[in-house]
Amino acid sequence: MERMEQIRRLTAMLLEEMPEYREQAGRFLGGESAQRRLLRGLMTARPPLPLRPEFLEMQDALLSAERESKGVVDGDALPASAAHPQIAVWQGDITRLRADAIVNAGNSALLGCFCPCHGCIDNAIHSAAGLQLRDECNQIMQAQGHPEPAGRAKMTGGYNLPARYILHTVGSIVRGSVSREDREELASCYRSCLELAAEHRLESVAFCCISTGEFHFPNREAAAIAVKSAMEFLRRDTSVRKVIFNVFKGLDAEIYRGLLGTD
Repeated sequence: MERMEQIRRLTAMLLEEMPEYREQAGRFLGGESAQRRLLRGLMTARPPLPLRPEFLEMQDALLSAERESKGVVDGDALPASAAHPQIAVWQGDITRLRADAIVNAGNSALLGCFCPCHGCIDNAIHSAAGLQLRDECNQIMQAQGHPEPAGRAKMTGGYNLPARYILHTVGSIVRGSVSREDREELASCYRSCLELAAEHRLESVAFCCISTGEFHFPNREAAAIAVKSAMEFLRRDTSVRKVIFNVFKGLDAEIYRGLLGTD
């Protein structure tokens, strides 16, 4: 089946489930790019609902093809930093990284971003993984029965990502100046993710820049906490043998490379 036909059929199935979006969907005129954006928006807005096998089969075929088209980056092959032989820095799209686990910075609902085509990492990861990810997150949160506190971690499958698993954590939200509690919560995010990875005998973990951006943690201080937390953890006897700091912005790349002596 051609890509455009996959997009149209998937969109039609989502609009059957969510007819309230039909009028808005009708405004998406244009070619494949516009229709793919519409599909992504509908997938983002879809609440946790039972997943139809025919939808999942077609969705997985589309997302798998897109994953290969973007190109998969082997995390194990990334060069180590000068400061630590088990730490690497890579600038790019975290949904392209092949690692045992990538880290998603979510909110306390832990269901992913519901804002269509939003630019946050939570949206990017859920969009590339597929709707199974929200379904698994929902099962976890239903069983937990309360919002996810900052500084902890949960693990799900990676689904259509190159990564085998996703570690979900809620970072501290800075309101005004950075407090001691903010720093402790952010350090706890890194420790919790690494401890959960080690508990499951994972060997490689790729971190995003937790709490920066919309959570307003200053980039330089957040990076220093991230690097310190990783270095302290790697002194342990642990299955984790590689930590990757994935950055998207040039500012963060410069900060991490300065901290770690990476070219």
